[in-house]
Amino acid sequence: MVLLRVCHRFGRPPRFPSFLSMAAPQQPAPLSGSAPKRFRAMATDVAAAAADPPAARGCPAMKAEFAKHAEYLNALNDKRERLVKASRDVTMNSKKVIFQVHRITKVNRDEVLSKAENDLAAVVNQYIAKLVKELQGTDFWKLRRAYTFGVQEYVEAATLCRFCKTGTLLSLAEINDSLLALSDKSVEPLQLNVLDYLLGVADLSGELMRLAIGRISDGEVEYAKTICAFVRDIYRELTLVVPLMDDNNEMKKKMEVMLQSVVKIENACFSVHVRGSEYIPLLGSSGDPDYSFFGASDFDQ
Repeated sequence: MVLLRVCHRFGRPPRFPSFLSMAAPQQPAPLSGSAPKRFRAMATDVAAAAADPPAARGCPAMKAEFAKHAEYLNALNDKRERLVKASRDVTMNSKKVIFQVHRITKVNRDEVLSKAENDLAAVVNQYIAKLVKELQGTDFWKLRRAYTFGVQEYVEAATLCRFCKTGTLLSLAEINDSLLALSDKSVEPLQLNVLDYLLGVADLSGELMRLAIGRISDGEVEYAKTICAFVRDIYRELTLVVPLMDDNNEMKKKMEVMLQSVVKIENACFSVHVRGSEYIPLLGSSGDPDYSFFGASDFDQ
């Protein structure tokens, strides 16, 4: 009441802030020379504007350009999916060829190798041909990750068959020459790169290690020694090449596994050479074992 009397005396009505003005936050005044603050737009409005920008709504040429890029990306994704499926088929059937080679014994070598070579030719004509058809005449290096594992498995199977037949290593040039017959002469043919070839050769050491152990158990010690020398030579040559390559973790990991395979073959051959007298059946002895060697007299069987 006192305040009302004072204000009435000086002719000035009292000013009380309303509850609405007290509840609302006060916006600071913009600085001189600064741009006015824009209101925040809703996310749905931003998405709608991005999906159909004003420039695109009024420019059919831009719409056509975006449609062309969308069609290219869809075709690229479809091609990648087809390559992944074809690579999976190559991997599965190449493994079957490798399993066939491991069935080799002293008595069925020619028969098993002949069947393995026929199966490998079927892999080329039926599954590798699909990769060639999809990749020839294109920038196939862009899609390398989609088919590299199938190619590595095929290189492993092809080099294993060549070694078992001739004792030599199948070269990259020979593999690429075999792919030329599957390619259309009017376009650029598919050629395997050096990295995929070396990765497949690195995997070959593991299969040769299994083959060497199997040959030792079958009494073919000299053949196991030949495998040991062959794998050791490949490892020595790759140790000169890999440091000069770009940073490739996959190749470095396979080199570590390859060294383990070399050591396993060497240990197996060394054990047979040093303790060969204990491996009577493994040294080609067709007669009955002499039990007196083990400290026991012969007994009637």
